[in-house]
Amino acid sequence: MSSHTSSGLSRRSFLAVAASAVTAASAVSPLGAGAAARAAEAPAAAASPDPAGLRWLVFDHHVHSVYSHDAKYAMTTILDQAQRFGVDAIAFTEHSNLGHANVGGVFNAAREIEAARTARPDLLVFQGLEWYIPAAEHGTVLVAPGPRATQVLRRFELDYDGKLNAWDKPRAGTSDAADFLQHAVDGIRWLGQQRKAGAIGDALVLANHPSRLGIDSPGELRAWQDADPDVFVGFEGSPGAQASGLAANTTDRSQRGEYENSPGAFSFAGYPAEAYRAHGGFDWMTAVVGGMWDALLSEGRRWWITSNSDLHLKNFDTTRVGDFPTGAGWDSGATLANFNRAGRRPDPVSTPTPQGGSDLWPGEFSRTHVGATSRTHTAVLDAVRAGRMWVDHGHLVAALGVTVRAVDDTANTATLGGTLRVPKGTTIEVVIDVEPTTTRNSAGILPRLAHLDVIRGLVTGPATDRDSMTAPATRVVELRDVSDRSGSAFQIVIPAGTVDADGYLRVRGSDGRVNGVGPRGADVDPRAPQPHAPGQGNPWLDTWLYTNPVFLGVR
Repeated sequence: MSSHTSSGLSRRSFLAVAASAVTAASAVSPLGAGAAARAAEAPAAAASPDPAGLRWLVFDHHVHSVYSHDAKYAMTTILDQAQRFGVDAIAFTEHSNLGHANVGGVFNAAREIEAARTARPDLLVFQGLEWYIPAAEHGTVLVAPGPRATQVLRRFELDYDGKLNAWDKPRAGTSDAADFLQHAVDGIRWLGQQRKAGAIGDALVLANHPSRLGIDSPGELRAWQDADPDVFVGFEGSPGAQASGLAANTTDRSQRGEYENSPGAFSFAGYPAEAYRAHGGFDWMTAVVGGMWDALLSEGRRWWITSNSDLHLKNFDTTRVGDFPTGAGWDSGATLANFNRAGRRPDPVSTPTPQGGSDLWPGEFSRTHVGATSRTHTAVLDAVRAGRMWVDHGHLVAALGVTVRAVDDTANTATLGGTLRVPKGTTIEVVIDVEPTTTRNSAGILPRLAHLDVIRGLVTGPATDRDSMTAPATRVVELRDVSDRSGSAFQIVIPAGTVDADGYLRVRGSDGRVNGVGPRGADVDPRAPQPHAPGQGNPWLDTWLYTNPVFLGVR
């Protein structure tokens, strides 16, 4: 049952009303009408580069080490595994805690990261933070390296973290919901100010596992991006913890991504029960054609998706959490109090038996491919901000390229995150280049792409209802079987009709093992990803890829 304010509104309904009130209160506020318009504009960093000149790098932006209270691996171990699985860029995003902020964890981690940058010049290593967004879920905060980067992260953690500041659970019948939302907006705005002032080279924020608890309401998602659309750029299209259904501690209720919840007191009442389950390993907000992600894209928002490992505990790993000191002032075992005293967990200890864990190594299963103009930290963040990204599970394909072009002017093209601008009535086509995977993944499977789907929607402008979460005009417009194409690289060209209004196209594909009619009907999505049944959560047997959209603009 939802908690209620004295007005009788559910907590999440009250929050939406509060957000609207903040919006109306000030025309210059980052929550005002001007902010919604800015969020729908392509950021300056998204100037279209030559697709042929891009470097496609694998980036895992969400990883935890011993500097998080619930993880167990040394940074060197994680980096060794990341390089083993072909990761080019990685971010350590430790949880906010007193041990991280006030006992030196953030600075000790920074020293290790700096040493790793020297020792591994071919790996781009970021320091970040997993932010407890006030009144909501977690978020990835990324900053570019620089002399003040660590200080900025720590200041942000202390001043804006929902957990450290007790802004996580709004009390019913109070203004907490609106106040906490404003703290989140202020934090995003503050990061943007540090970026503009040159205190840091760059900063980005993404919402993590947005449907896991149902506490990221549609209105909050919009408010966060409206605060600074150059900083807040999207959410995880799929969560980490993909092996929760294939682990030593798996139970009958285990679900991929640890999406094992049901609506709670702080959940948004509008989310259906299926929103709390992953669909083909992807978050409900991403997986439903015409759903939440498309609702944001249909406003014209540059809202991007990613994938990552969210590494804490590797499935079937045989090491356990190391031993904290004993004696006066120390608890028994791996407690939060011990972590906050030490500022980190001890290095893990080998055991003879597999331990519990829901995660896979960075790059082993979940991959975000970013099209960077150079192999630098700032170029990676630029690529993320520009939406030049596609994601896959299980190494479904080795490489993917997507461009949209005018049929009568094939030099007029746009790639992921960009905008193809054409006269009204122009006929367009989608060009998809695929390099199949030719080696077996770590599960011993040789991945085979079975199909590619083109999804198309209209851009209709800012939503009048800040909690809207559907895009009625979005649907799958092309289903293309490619199961007979393996081994050699291939290209398919898909006619996409004419451009008669602003819109977007995006591409999806899978191994074809599991699919069914989507929740909005067969005419919208006839082969949608599905939640898995209890005991059937082997992630390697249901793999998908998604691209970010290419926008279509009538000039």
